[in-house]
Amino acid sequence: MKYRQVHLDFHTSEKIEGIGEKFSKEQFQEALKKGCVSSITLFSKCHHGWAYHPSRANEIHPNLNFDLLGAQISAAHELGVKTPVYLSAGFDEKIARRHPEWIVRMKDDSMLWTKSFLEPGYHKLCINTPYLDYLLEQIKEVCENYEADGIFLDIIGVQPCYCRHCRETMEQEGMDPFKEADVMTLAERVYAKYAMRVRETIDSVKPGLPVFHNGGHIRRGRRDLAYMNSHLELESLPTGGWGYDHFPLSAAYARTLGMEYLGMTGKFHQSWGEFGGFKHPNALRYEASLSIANGAGVSIGDQLHPSGEMDMATYSLIGKAYEELSLKEPWLLKAENLADIGVLSAEAVIEKSGFHDRALAEAAKLADIGAARILLEGHYLFHVIDEEEDFTRYSLLVLPDIILLETKLKEKLEQYVVQGGKLLATGSSGLNSEKTDFQLDFGIRYLRENEFRPDYFRPGFTIEDLDTSAFVMYSQGYAIEMVSGKELGSRENPYFNRTAAAFCSHLHSPARNEKAGPGMVSGKDGIYISWEVFGDYATAGSLILKRMVQYALDQLLNDKAAVRTSLPAQGIVTLTKQKSRYVVHLLYGVPVKRGKNTEVIEDIQPLYEIEVRLNCTEEIKRIYLAPGEIELKYIQKKESVEFKVPKLELHQMVVAEY
Repeated sequence: MKYRQVHLDFHTSEKIEGIGEKFSKEQFQEALKKGCVSSITLFSKCHHGWAYHPSRANEIHPNLNFDLLGAQISAAHELGVKTPVYLSAGFDEKIARRHPEWIVRMKDDSMLWTKSFLEPGYHKLCINTPYLDYLLEQIKEVCENYEADGIFLDIIGVQPCYCRHCRETMEQEGMDPFKEADVMTLAERVYAKYAMRVRETIDSVKPGLPVFHNGGHIRRGRRDLAYMNSHLELESLPTGGWGYDHFPLSAAYARTLGMEYLGMTGKFHQSWGEFGGFKHPNALRYEASLSIANGAGVSIGDQLHPSGEMDMATYSLIGKAYEELSLKEPWLLKAENLADIGVLSAEAVIEKSGFHDRALAEAAKLADIGAARILLEGHYLFHVIDEEEDFTRYSLLVLPDIILLETKLKEKLEQYVVQGGKLLATGSSGLNSEKTDFQLDFGIRYLRENEFRPDYFRPGFTIEDLDTSAFVMYSQGYAIEMVSGKELGSRENPYFNRTAAAFCSHLHSPARNEKAGPGMVSGKDGIYISWEVFGDYATAGSLILKRMVQYALDQLLNDKAAVRTSLPAQGIVTLTKQKSRYVVHLLYGVPVKRGKNTEVIEDIQPLYEIEVRLNCTEEIKRIYLAPGEIELKYIQKKESVEFKVPKLELHQMVVAEY
């Protein structure tokens, strides 16, 4: 899979004239060369529903008079640039207006995405209607008529629907549209049938041609859905509301699946469809570097002008990132990302249970986000895993906040501990599904949910940056008592919960300064923290939460972390392994908030004399900076090697050959 890709959006209204009239093979090729592009995704059909080539299965855009797709493919292939082809699967506004009976309907009969035809926007189509056959013919036509290097299908996934066709299917099969479980069962089956028929359609013409179904999120715990794709494209535009810590979380799960994957960002200041919007070149350089450090290729989103003329300012911007990336590729090929820690995804466990509850799903999302943030900021090497993963790959597993243990998961964790693994559990994690008893040995007994919220934690260890105090804990706490563990910190209750009958000051009442039981305990199987600290960190981000988790991780890893570094909290470190060499990736870029909800990176602050310790048993022969191959001095010890990086400016690869 190519590392330097562009996703060339071309959603173009029928109200615009002169489609493609300024397309030039030479100008198109000049843009690709300027951008150092190795693959570009081109459009067969857009969200408006029009084809950009002559078509029997669809209709060519009414204001396009030549085969634009064919011309683009020919021009790109002359340069050796690959050309996956895009078809909008979930949106086809032309068809939505002609066949409103094919539109996805919600329980109240409203339409999805855009609520009426009097508002601008698209209406999602149901694939349990004759629309699916219409779409499959379009896919087949592209495969038959064009040298596509893959198929990209957009706005598609498991979609609950209450349209007439779905209601009739449920009625015929004895299902109840008033039962959410029945609606979801049909939605799962409809999507699986769609994916199977797409694969059959493609293979009937070009067996094995890559295909990706884009639903905007790779659902953790749903390997079956992931494996319906030949590769993954992780849509994550930091400035479009995703933020800069979204992609590392998605990639940390994707790299456990044994599939190739891309990080998909955009050149836009904000998000898709923003004509004339540009982010700072340093932002795009950072996002490309973040992708490759996390084991991914890169795809940068652009939108072609209706005239067909490529915007050279865009490809100058993209080229600033991709020229650097092209020099780094030898240290990326077939590199495996290493991890000390497996974070058992709360989302994955909830998915596995099949229990659909919005509040629980939100809690799982926040638990995963908080865990990833703390581990990123602490520079720990981690993967986000599901229950199917081989736990023995990791020295330590983290069970964030809400991981209740069914029999199968309990037995797998018990076996992991017997083989020497350690656990960090927080909140209700480690309890049975009834929330009455711990299923793992942390040296404690479960009592109840604490009746006070917030309450307080007083650590029994030194907190970096803070003197000892009673620190407020906003998340739900759990009352426990000691059995055989070692107490690492205690709980203190407030005078009372804040109510109309009793309140104090502006937020909550202070701690009584009286011990109310243990709050953090070390036991035979690992360490338990009796609050939902990860969800709390995702929403509030209090420093004490991070320090509690970091102390626990350091105790459990026992100085065996594969990499330790003096990077500040906003720095990111990853470690990969190629044949006979390790590659340490160091990144530093600090996003700032612009406007209401836009994170941007503009200025890059260089860092100097970054200390790195790499734990390894191999005898190191050479350490150098890549791609410049500048040699570094190092100190080889029995089970580690230490060195300093003289300067880090945005991204630096350090190679240790053995």
